Amino acid sequence: MPGLRAFRRIVAEVASDIAAIKTRDPAARDVGTVEILAAWPGLHALLAHRLAHALYGAGVPFAPRLIAAAARSLTGIEIHPAALIGARFVIDHGMGVVIGETAEIGDDVTLYQGVTLGGTGFATGKRHPTVQDNVTIGSGAKLLGPIEIGHGAKIGANSVVITDVPPNSTVVGNPGHPVRIDGRRPEGPDADWIHLPDPIAEAIQGLASRIGALERVVAGLSGDEPETDAEVRPLRPVRGPNPAGG
Repeated sequence: MPGLRAFRRIVAEVASDIAAIKTRDPAARDVGTVEILAAWPGLHALLAHRLAHALYGAGVPFAPRLIAAAARSLTGIEIHPAALIGARFVIDHGMGVVIGETAEIGDDVTLYQGVTLGGTGFATGKRHPTVQDNVTIGSGAKLLGPIEIGHGAKIGANSVVITDVPPNSTVVGNPGHPVRIDGRRPEGPDADWIHLPDPIAEAIQGLASRIGALERVVAGLSGDEPETDAEVRPLRPVRGPNPAGG
């Protein structure tokens, strides 16, 4: 029966969503399924979107936007009914998340609070980001325009991304640009937002080293005693335990 098959598919999708939450949200690992269903706003917003998206695809007027508006009021998460969202999508905390009309999100994607998948200007057509599978986007990040975020990428908190992001890279800064973590490919869905590389500090360190080398050359030519190199202290440690538990 078509109705029974649809019901089984919905149950399987919800069970998969709950399993993803338990895997990627440390606060949910010892929490029962009923409690997650009752108290996780990210899940509520996702379930409401799936209903609104199905009605939108069927051409039903008014109801999809009404459902999206109600979900926004209840959860603080705004998802346009036309947005395409894959399986096992997790919104952690979620307050302030905005996902635009032409946004496309793949499987196993994680968003934290304050993330925007937005457009730029008043252009029509495709104007929101495409996020491929296994991407993690940190708190407050803004992804703007019809850009593509590659498979396995990580977007650092408060980054502003306006260009395509290569697969398996980590992006930080404003404007966002790819960096690496200890020269290795980022692994796993958890995001250690404290120990991300700091490209500004690294650039200052490089300049300080270059200036020190030039000062020693000048001191040697003039016969003066070279001064001690200035010490550039990082604003935060770059190594240590992962607070995300990974």
